[in-house]
Order: sequence, then structure tokens, then C-alpha cells
Amino acid sequence: MNFAEQLKQIRKDRKLSQEDLAELLDVSRQAVSKWEQGAGYPEVEKLLLLSDKLNISLDSLMGNENLQEKRSENDNVTGNIIITSPNENVIATCCKVCSSQKMKGGAGSPKYFLMGVSSGGNPASGEPTTLLGWYADNESISKEIREIQNALAKGIPDYELKYSSKVKRHWLSIKIVND
Repeated sequence: MNFAEQLKQIRKDRKLSQEDLAELLDVSRQAVSKWEQGAGYPEVEKLLLLSDKLNISLDSLMGNENLQEKRSENDNVTGNIIITSPNENVIATCCKVCSSQKMKGGAGSPKYFLMGVSSGGNPASGEPTTLLGWYADNESISKEIREIQNALAKGIPDYELKYSSKVKRHWLSIKIVND
């Protein structure tokens, strides 16, 4: 189930109208409708607020694929890695990473994002996550995940993202910045 379907189902399960959810998030009803139709995507701050207000982990909300579920030759790789994201200006200690499903968006919009998951979260509210980076295509995010897997397998304690895109945010839109 993708984000749009997941959001709509969760909203209905909690007996909320689009208007109710919009009010809860301080957005327009049209924004909620757009998200549920898969025609747009909330900004990261709204995703975090959605997760908090609906009491659901970002992994569940996004229908994410876990790094640990995508492993092949590195099946027994475990541990933490410090990931530095120069484009998002964050450093996060992660036990796994999650990629979004392909997002719909206009020309120049990122198609995927990568979240780092930290251990030790409250199970009731989901695992603590950090936005690590935005990606223009599946090839870029797949290469990034493979390199993080390899770093974990080799016991490398830290990793700096190499394939993420620099973005510019404006209201509910996110565009890739080409330097």
C-alpha cells in the first residue's frame, strides 16, 4: 500500500474527515485531498506531525521498505552507523534506513526520500526517524542503500551520503536544485 492509500485508510479508520485531518495539521482540506489522490506529498514537517497526531510510525505511514528487508549477501549485518547528510545538514546514528515508495510530483521534484531509523524508540509511537536525503531516481537511492549496507558489513562506523539531491522547499512543493 502506498502513502496515498495508507493515509486515506488511516484517516477513515480513525473516523476523521479530510477537513478534520486538515485542521489537525493546519493545512487546507485540498492539501489532504491532493495527498490522498497521490497528486502531491506533504513536506517533511507535516509527515512528522502526521505520524505524531495519528500515532503511527513513519515506516507504517509510508509503506516503506526497510534496509534490513532488502539485504541479500549481507543478511547477517547488524549494528549502528553514523550517517552524515550534507544536503539536509544532519548527522544521525541509524540502525536501519527506509526508502519511500516512488512519489508523484512535477518536473524537477524528487521521486524518493531516505529516512534513517534510530534504535530505542517508544514502540507505541513508532521508531524515531530522521530525514536523510531526497533522490531524483530509483538508481540513486538504490546505490546509496547498497553502499550503506556495504559499510555496515565491513564494520565502517560512519557514512556520508553521496547520491542525494539538494532541494529547495516552497510551501508544499520540493524541487531539486541543480548546481
